[in-house]
Amino acid sequence: MTRRAVVAGICGGVLLILACSVAMGTTEEPAAAPTVSAGAADTAKAIELLRAGTTFIDQTSFRVDVDFAGQITTLSHTDNVKKRGITTASMSGRVIEIRMIDNDVYLKTDLDLPGVGHEWMTLDPARVPSDFALSFAPGKNDPGGSARLIDAIVTARADGSEIVGTFDVTRVRDGTGINFRPPPGSTFPDSVRSHPFRATLDADGRLVGFLIPAGSGIPNASLRYSDFGVSTGVTRPEGAVPAPDALYPQLGLND
Repeated sequence: MTRRAVVAGICGGVLLILACSVAMGTTEEPAAAPTVSAGAADTAKAIELLRAGTTFIDQTSFRVDVDFAGQITTLSHTDNVKKRGITTASMSGRVIEIRMIDNDVYLKTDLDLPGVGHEWMTLDPARVPSDFALSFAPGKNDPGGSARLIDAIVTARADGSEIVGTFDVTRVRDGTGINFRPPPGSTFPDSVRSHPFRATLDADGRLVGFLIPAGSGIPNASLRYSDFGVSTGVTRPEGAVPAPDALYPQLGLND
């Protein structure tokens, strides 16, 4: 199975590509790098820096780009203070766009989903799976999903603006951004419990990059933050219709 097939196979039937998994599978990628040597104190300090580096999420507007092995990409502009957000996600030329304004959520896709059209739709946030809740509540709306990755860190060491370490793939909770799931009927290999990562902070201490190299059957993935303080530019689409009941079971991560 090629890397492309691994990624597309798990995400092809899923709405909200922003909730797609980087699936486990047989790839031609090299094995994961050895565990990063870091004591408990170094790890705690590095995690503290990463958590501090994501406080901007609830303080200012930002852009986040998520890339799954070059096959699935999402681009989001979010302002949790002003309650505005827009995400465009692409896979194999197919696109999903989500706009959030105050308590209203709009979605449009050219994916051929059973019982779902291609016009702009309004969603009922209460019917979206809780792991992917579309909300501006503090700590609830980061299209990059960095907090879930940070929570899964096992070892880490800071060297200036760079933080290197390992994280446990099996501990990454479902949510918007990068997810990991084994193929149906399979389990994670032990090697994913110590998978490498590299994070970068900018001069103001903000997290601007989180890179996950390929290995142990996981394709490479990354998220990058930028455009701090820039307006989202999101507007309400005209002519939106209520989303049909058929849409909601197709949201989130499907097995």
